[in-house]
Amino acid sequence: MSSADLLLKDPRALLRHLYDVAVSRALPGQVLAAQLPPPPDPSKGRTLVLGAGKAGGAMAQALEAAWPRQAPLSGLVITRYGHTPPGYRPERLELVEAAHPVPDAAGREAAARMLALTQGLGPDDLVICLISGGGSALLSLPAPGLSLEDKQAINRALLKSGAAIGEMNCVRKHLSAIKGGRLGAACAPAQVLTLSISDVPGDDPAVIASGPTVPDATSCADALAICKRYGITLPPAARAGLESGAFETPKPGDARFDGHRLEMLATPQQSLEAAAEAARALGLDAHILSDEIEGESREIGKMHAALARAVARRDAPFRKPCVILSGGETTVTVKAKGGRGGRASEFLLGAAIALQGEPGVHLLAADTDGIDGIEDNAGALVTPTTLDRAAALGLSAQRELDANNAYGFFAPLGDLVSPGPTFTNVNDFRALLIL
Repeated sequence: MSSADLLLKDPRALLRHLYDVAVSRALPGQVLAAQLPPPPDPSKGRTLVLGAGKAGGAMAQALEAAWPRQAPLSGLVITRYGHTPPGYRPERLELVEAAHPVPDAAGREAAARMLALTQGLGPDDLVICLISGGGSALLSLPAPGLSLEDKQAINRALLKSGAAIGEMNCVRKHLSAIKGGRLGAACAPAQVLTLSISDVPGDDPAVIASGPTVPDATSCADALAICKRYGITLPPAARAGLESGAFETPKPGDARFDGHRLEMLATPQQSLEAAAEAARALGLDAHILSDEIEGESREIGKMHAALARAVARRDAPFRKPCVILSGGETTVTVKAKGGRGGRASEFLLGAAIALQGEPGVHLLAADTDGIDGIEDNAGALVTPTTLDRAAALGLSAQRELDANNAYGFFAPLGDLVSPGPTFTNVNDFRALLIL
């Protein structure tokens, strides 16, 4: 029996295969080298590497491997704790690990040193910026008058608020001394190349990691409005800086960004397309809904469940057997204390309740960085037997959803997907298999 036949007989393995393909498409080692420019003339300029994000370690590794040995190279990259690729020992770059999603002192100190490295750059120097999702928390340098504790409290409140990623990053960049284009502006008059891996709906570079190297079209007034909308309490210094405009970010048209170039190395859509191709290679029809789906995780789960039921029962709008794929970044409004789980697992719990064991429907949802929120899993699986198996263990899906405890629901079932850090990040991956 061929490997394709084996996958078709094992829905769990098939869904995991599609997830692995999606992640592989976004690995820096596969995509970074082709976008590197030639080194500057060492007698005139130098090459400085600056970066932050969950993929930062893998991006630094790929750059060091591809950069000519005889060409000078130095710099600093920040990644999440535990996200340095196994066996990677930086030779020419410094790699620092820091906390995510709530920043810590290690990230603050590294961000301050990174900003200091931009001093004295000239027009013949080249700065390569490696930016990926998670960089906003990792690159935490509070605006003047704010403390790290202020930023931590605001970040925690934003994460629990249900705000969309663009809204959260609007606030974050205006309370930062390095994000929202400030790092890019500090590199002037050097040549700057930003290499990004997108983890945001729409692939807006001003939202990825709060856009440290690109100009920002949002305003202090926007940040204030978002805080009011979600009930985010601001310390006096933060409110004063936003109300006065003192914390305004560099805007499009700023001459300090003249000649800057940005290349998108990997996007959610590209990973979804790779997974779709893998499904078709197995003889399954594959359909991509969108790479920009946002909203409350449990509600988006219900929407996906409704679509899966329509296909399972009526062969509409797609004929079964098929795979339906989607991406984006959903949100979780945390209303209970003590629960465990992230966007992907809460999406699945909402979907499982809506499906009620629909025959032939299997789901996988997982974060492509390998970590769902702050847990040790990327996501989980739902099968037609999920609710029955849970009931046999005394687990109530609705009770655990009300408690924001999706991790606590799926873990006893053995249905968590736990690949560990993947060293890239193109956001949520969701696959519905209807047989």
